[in-house]
Amino acid sequence: MTTDRMLKFVHTAKRMPAKRAAEERRRDFGEIYDEFVEDHAQEQASRCSQCGVPYCQVHCPLSNNIPDWLMLTAEGRLEEAYEISSATNNFPEICGRICPQDRLCEGNCVIEKGFDSVTIGSVEKYITETAFEQGWVKPAKPVRERKESVGIIGGGPGGLAAAEQLRKRGYQVHVYDRYDRIGGLMIYGIPNFKLEKDVVQRRTRVLEESGITFHTGVDVGKDITVAELREKHDAVLVATGVYKTREMKCPGIGLGNVHQALDYLTASNRTGLGDKVPAFEDGSLDANGKDIVVIGGGDTAMDCVRTAIRQGAKSVKCVYRRDKANMPGSQREVQNAEEEGVEFMWLAAPEAFTGEGAVDGVRCHRIHLGVPDSTGRQAPQVVPDSSFTIPADMAILALGFDPEDLPELFGEKELKVSRWGTLSVDFTSMMTSLDGVFAAGDIVRGASLVVWAVRDGRDVADQIHAYIEQKASASLDLAS
Repeated sequence: MTTDRMLKFVHTAKRMPAKRAAEERRRDFGEIYDEFVEDHAQEQASRCSQCGVPYCQVHCPLSNNIPDWLMLTAEGRLEEAYEISSATNNFPEICGRICPQDRLCEGNCVIEKGFDSVTIGSVEKYITETAFEQGWVKPAKPVRERKESVGIIGGGPGGLAAAEQLRKRGYQVHVYDRYDRIGGLMIYGIPNFKLEKDVVQRRTRVLEESGITFHTGVDVGKDITVAELREKHDAVLVATGVYKTREMKCPGIGLGNVHQALDYLTASNRTGLGDKVPAFEDGSLDANGKDIVVIGGGDTAMDCVRTAIRQGAKSVKCVYRRDKANMPGSQREVQNAEEEGVEFMWLAAPEAFTGEGAVDGVRCHRIHLGVPDSTGRQAPQVVPDSSFTIPADMAILALGFDPEDLPELFGEKELKVSRWGTLSVDFTSMMTSLDGVFAAGDIVRGASLVVWAVRDGRDVADQIHAYIEQKASASLDLAS
């Protein structure tokens, strides 16, 4: 392969796809970036330095072969670029949109310090969108069909990645999800301005065409038991993700109009999908005309503040107990939120919610960052006599997610969990304490990124295949 089209970073500036003006994008839920046109995608891909140690690939959870598909894009060989991109990533069009590239591949690009990083995520999105337009995205067609089946609990990114990998090997794959649409938080948690729902649904249709069977509206533990799934399938994968929202204990937490982030985002996304959502229609979960206070500093908090802006909130403030440099969310998302009119209250934390019946304010105190704690992060310390109150018609808690009590929900007391409530697995086989029951994604590692769920889904598919093959081999030995 030639590299004569590469290493152009010394005289070609970094260029993102055109971003719609903040005033315009405040008025709708459309994606904020346009797509690259071919010339610009090739130009930006040609900035790659083709370095000997590709830190972009090293810091990608999927170990995507980024330098190669950048070079192929620069040379106009887009079908080959897509083949390489999709070889390690089941959903490149989704990761290209929602991965925090500033923390992963782009943030570790070797030209970042002097010349700005290559726009890896935008090129990845461009490659895959072109692939869909040209008909290069094909459903999986296994070389041979196998009689063995695998049941997957959860239709989020981890479960879907595992489903496709297993289907490629010829397994009969059934995905069970309690919601009425497949996609998990990609459908109900992530707003359209980051990931439009037809992008997820388009990929789901490809998986269906591959022969994967989806069972929606099935609540495992109620509608069907894990024991029944184990009887029905040769292996079972638990890929439920983590949906239990973290609570806050402080005075006034039970006041009206204090909501959890997932309830708020789900109502907004369902409304956008055309569903009837009574709590949105009666104004309870609609930010229009209200003073909104969001508490938290992660990507979910950014989704909430930017959703509130689009719903026509009177004001939107984000309260976070650390400073901007120490927040866990994407800095790119913070910048987008600031452009759209969100006000950040750094180094502040709530101590009480005020109001009679319904919240009318969030009383906070100032925070000082002290010495680093055991994790290496500076510990927040309350500044004495520093209280102040922020007016609020609605407060949204975006404090993160914990696992649900799956042994209780599934009626499987033998299912072991860690001290954090995540499922305990053998980290080599990825099997839980129940024989033939595997687990992967957030339900094992805790709340994390979509790209990590995809990685886990791919890995666990290999382990499930090895398990079924071993069982088949053992059966042959017994028969002989």
